[in-house]
Amino acid sequence: MKNIRNFCIIAHIDHGKSTLADRLLEKTNTLNQREMQSQVLDDMDLEREKGITIKSHAIQMEYTARDGQRYTLNLIDTPGHVDFSYEVSRAIASCEGALLVVDATQGIQAQTISNLYLAVGHDLEIIPVLNKIDVDSAMIDEVTDQVIDLIGCKREDILLASGKTGQGVEEILEAIIARIPAPKGDDNAPLQALIFDSVFNPFRGIIAYFRVFNGSIRKGEHVKFINTGAEYDADEVGVLKLKMSPRDEIRSGDVGYICSGIKNSAEVKVGDTLSLIHISEPTRH
Repeated sequence: MKNIRNFCIIAHIDHGKSTLADRLLEKTNTLNQREMQSQVLDDMDLEREKGITIKSHAIQMEYTARDGQRYTLNLIDTPGHVDFSYEVSRAIASCEGALLVVDATQGIQAQTISNLYLAVGHDLEIIPVLNKIDVDSAMIDEVTDQVIDLIGCKREDILLASGKTGQGVEEILEAIIARIPAPKGDDNAPLQALIFDSVFNPFRGIIAYFRVFNGSIRKGEHVKFINTGAEYDADEVGVLKLKMSPRDEIRSGDVGYICSGIKNSAEVKVGDTLSLIHISEPTRH
């Protein structure tokens, strides 16, 4: 668990969040150049057409840091639009840290501030990133001062990057590892997992994305959605790479998905808690 980092990206629309996310995926070899369909995390057609992230996604990256250790980085993508503030708050609650991405040509916008307050309210470690520094109209010094005024950080804490050229991306990955705390949790405690998103799949039914805070969830176990009271068998659990990647078990601190043949979307609510139900089975040691 000490080598897991869960983080999100907070940014205003068009400040380059999805482009920067693409660069992180590229740098960690989560996908190769051929798979790089620009703005990978926005995979609904409507989103790519409008260029805004509506459906938050999670994607897991593996990164070998300069210290020689291998880390698992879970990027939980938050919608940039203010209309999705509940979804944003659940995605933020699933993280320990956030990249605050600010467009160096535009400065801080009002909606960035509202999402930032959500993150600060959840005690997230904030890493400020000035994006688009390659553009001629970038106002690096002015925007740096804005960021310092807003979050009270030191000038050297602010990272300079360009999603377009890839400049500064490795520094961002290193900062995620150095500054964002590892998740806390107890693998042996009863399962507690927060659902931060769900998607409908015509073949699998509704797939819920969750972050495990305590305990672990295994394939085949009987789970209960606390809020709705619905109970299901975990037909498949796994982690979210670019595609779903099945696993036998998802442990505390990690982010994953569950398929359990749910057909009715009302039974999976963002913000619900998953727990385990033991059906007269021998206790697991």
